[in-house]
Amino acid sequence: MIRNPILPGFNPDPSICRVGEDYYIGVSTFEWYPGVQIHHSRDLVNWRLVARPLNRAALLDMRGNPDSGGIWAPCLSHADGRFWLVYTDVKRLDGSYKDAFNYITTCETIDGDWTDPWFVNASGFDPSLFHDADGSKWFVNMRWNHRGQGTGCNPAHDAFDGILLQQWSPERGLFGPVRNIYAGTPRGLTEAPHLFKRNGYYYLTTAEGGTGYNHAVTMARSRDIWGPYEDHPNRHVICADGSDSPIQRTGHGQYVETHWGRHYHTFLMGRPQQPGPFCATGRETGIEEVEWRDDWLYLKAGGMVARAEVPSPTGASAAPRAAVRRKLGGPLPMEFQWLRIPQKERLFREDADALTLIGRESIGSWNEQSLVARRQEDPGYAAETEVDFAPETYQEGAGLATYYNRHKYHAAVVSHEPGIGRALVLLSCPGDWPGGNVVMAAEPMPLPEGPVRLKVEVDLAAQQFFVLLDGDWRPFGPVLDASVISDEGGQGEHASFTGAFVGMVAFDMTGHGREARFTRFDYVPAGAA
Repeated sequence: MIRNPILPGFNPDPSICRVGEDYYIGVSTFEWYPGVQIHHSRDLVNWRLVARPLNRAALLDMRGNPDSGGIWAPCLSHADGRFWLVYTDVKRLDGSYKDAFNYITTCETIDGDWTDPWFVNASGFDPSLFHDADGSKWFVNMRWNHRGQGTGCNPAHDAFDGILLQQWSPERGLFGPVRNIYAGTPRGLTEAPHLFKRNGYYYLTTAEGGTGYNHAVTMARSRDIWGPYEDHPNRHVICADGSDSPIQRTGHGQYVETHWGRHYHTFLMGRPQQPGPFCATGRETGIEEVEWRDDWLYLKAGGMVARAEVPSPTGASAAPRAAVRRKLGGPLPMEFQWLRIPQKERLFREDADALTLIGRESIGSWNEQSLVARRQEDPGYAAETEVDFAPETYQEGAGLATYYNRHKYHAAVVSHEPGIGRALVLLSCPGDWPGGNVVMAAEPMPLPEGPVRLKVEVDLAAQQFFVLLDGDWRPFGPVLDASVISDEGGQGEHASFTGAFVGMVAFDMTGHGREARFTRFDYVPAGAA
């Protein structure tokens, strides 16, 4: 049985690629380095993280990128004996403009060294690369229009100004005419184009309705790659808008034909929790079985609402959720990421017996922030770490954080308070956009010398920190609002794409780089051993 989401907590814009009997999904991680993660499966049920291609400065440097900027909508494909990865690096998000730079890189193996990128264009975002049967390659992306109401090709939202198509090659770059081939449906906000060919038709799938609760997968087709494209009889293949399904926000995915003769479509999704609704695990990746009728694609189960469980013809079943307990030291486990910069040595050191974070700028900095974290994959979980840190001023701190962006986080940190000395403090920014003001959510707690064990328990919208003292876990501070650590918190889901993280943080606002040693990190989903 396939259980949605197939990648719990892993941010979407999922692009799926088949190579023989192997399936790969590329997902964006936005401002979290290295920006793209690739997961592998042979049965579409159980997936494993296998590669992070954009792993050096020549491929990606996001220093200064805004929250929810960075990598948008990577497109993974395979042709000519190579993998091809198309990606956008978004440098500006808010306001009328989008500064979005589109690149292509390639590699013979999924986990090899990817080539230095080709810059392609910056006219919009969500690009993809279509490899036609004659060997030609075609680049498509949505076009961004900054000019305001009444100036675009789709009045539903003028900023989303159609889908551009142009031929591309590694030797020539973009060449030949560039045309706007599709304006979208009345749902608007047309983005995320993918082209494929079947039975003499070129099919164009797009995402529409924005990344919130109006989201949809839209399909159109044409006998000519240049169009005109006619809309699907239902306009959309997948859409949960107006339903009471536990899966919402479905859109933005890609079609794949399996080696066992069945057909599927990936999609972006959310699992709303109450009270709210809010998606504690952010935007995630799902998949549904589809079928062809009259050369149009439909959900096999009927309608447009994706199912939480999809029968798997392979007989595979999803592995149960399990605890992940890490003794830190040596290479950083693959589930952990850091923010924005390729120079990880500026932020942390992988010592033999610990992960040593180097205190840098404040929590929420867009430049050098020492936060090493993993995704929240479950609506309820517990996370635990141990930190050895000897601060000398309140401008230094290290500890455990639940984090979305500079406006949405809670952090229990070992610091130094005048008149107290070493103390545990609780820093909270509960969705204060655009100010980003911090609340001291608890009175400082004096701490003895030596390593400190910290834990956080999250249950839907409730979050509680704990500290281990004299062998007992003691609550620290009040129950906090975990719902703000979500897409819907603060600025809301149309400007919050990244997803929730939990991890280890260190800052030193004196600029002297005081270090903190972390020796363990446990992540335990609710109900797991």
